Amino acid sequence: MTADAVFAAALDTAQRTATSINQLSSEEEVGLDTAYATQHALIARRLARGERITGLKLGFTSQAKAQQMGVHDVILGTLTDAMRLDDDTVFDRRSAIHPRIEPEVAYLLATDIDGSAPGRPLSDLIAAVAPALEIIDSRYRDFRFSLADVVADNTSAAAYVTGPWTPFDRAGDLDNRAVLLEVDGRVSATGSTSAILGDPARAVAAAARLATQYGFALRAGMVLLAGAATAAVLLPDRGVVEASIAGLGRVGVRTHEGSDEPEEGAR
Repeated sequence: MTADAVFAAALDTAQRTATSINQLSSEEEVGLDTAYATQHALIARRLARGERITGLKLGFTSQAKAQQMGVHDVILGTLTDAMRLDDDTVFDRRSAIHPRIEPEVAYLLATDIDGSAPGRPLSDLIAAVAPALEIIDSRYRDFRFSLADVVADNTSAAAYVTGPWTPFDRAGDLDNRAVLLEVDGRVSATGSTSAILGDPARAVAAAARLATQYGFALRAGMVLLAGAATAAVLLPDRGVVEASIAGLGRVGVRTHEGSDEPEEGAR
């Protein structure tokens, strides 16, 4: 087996069994090309089990987080229908290792997007925008990883939920909207959409560039998660997490862990 296939098998098993593994970079040096090849091989295993790709997501869109990690570019991950949750439904905490949650801006793509995206108006590319929550769950021990590690691990993607969609032409500028993250009604984090690349609109061109470079497809009807607007917080074992973005509305998810059966609609 090739290195990317071996890495993908290990990460797939870790995700399916909710068991952490050693960082890939602890064994050998892993470059970005191998990391993205591993991610594609990982997703191929999920597709072979019947999952469908529903979108893409950007990571390290916060300048502060990028500096903390010592990286100078965003990264791209894949979303599937098995990761998608309905608004205000239940995520089974037992399916994850050490999950965290963060508020995001989600775009609904109006058309296929390629490397020419930077020269086209966003109104041609984006059908709608929504508040979103992303659950991230590194499959590595202690939630520690290198840049290549996290790319291979599908950028720690675990689950996502989108709130109400607003037609893009009615959403207005999103470059500085207030963002609030609450856990059980208590404020957990505050921020602004400006934390996403300075303006979440820049996420579209960034995703198009990386998609062209590393072999992803951006198709009409897909969701693009533009990036986190605040730092991620620990996902509670049981509780309610809600995010709101000024002018776009709210989105929520409930968590469940324990011997009780999860409510209908749980992941």
